[in-house]
Amino acid sequence: MGLSLGRLLGGAMIVEVLFALPGLGALMLQSVPSRDIPVIQGIVLVMALIYVIANIAVDLTYAAIDPRIRTVKAVA
Repeated sequence: MGLSLGRLLGGAMIVEVLFALPGLGALMLQSVPSRDIPVIQGIVLVMALIYVIANIAVDLTYAAIDPRIRTVKAVA
């Protein structure tokens, strides 16, 4: 479920363009033809952070739910 967030973010861009909704996807698609590099970099950074944070949350939740997945304490 957490890995499908990438497809959800990509689909949001398409929905924003089709229905003329304002959002990051529509802004990014408007910035590409005008070669507005800082805007494109910022949007890619925000979307990548959302994706990484969601995956970390899924991993931590999975470790909390499944008793077989536990962190191993290091032996000193």
